[in-house]
Amino acid sequence: MIDLTTNDKVRLDKWLWVARFFKTRSLATEEVNKGRVQVNGLVAKASREVRLNDRVELRQALVPRTVVVQGLSHLRGPAPVAQALYAETPESIMQREKAATQARHAAEPSLSIAQGRPTKRNRRDLADWNRWSASVEPD
Repeated sequence: MIDLTTNDKVRLDKWLWVARFFKTRSLATEEVNKGRVQVNGLVAKASREVRLNDRVELRQALVPRTVVVQGLSHLRGPAPVAQALYAETPESIMQREKAATQARHAAEPSLSIAQGRPTKRNRRDLADWNRWSASVEPD
């Protein structure tokens, strides 16, 4: 369960997994090793120990998140327990909501394709054109 004692320490990769930011601990370790996770403004290693009131900055699905550690745990539990381990900053919440709104209102990429996929005949014509356009005619 949640341990709010200040002398308890948890590795960063394990805390990210327990707090349900990443599906597996190895994914959390990979993101930390790529330098995508910062603790208190510094790029951290996976073995760094997280303490209460640390500020953790990470990216989830291309959206940056900033959270403050409010609890430590070694066991991965249900989502409500995991959400009690951190508090997201108001700026981070606003950024996340803004990104979600932009994603909802963005145009569907497939709509930009005017004619769709080429037909079999079009592909053959294109292959013919490519084959003959690269050849050099003798004089």
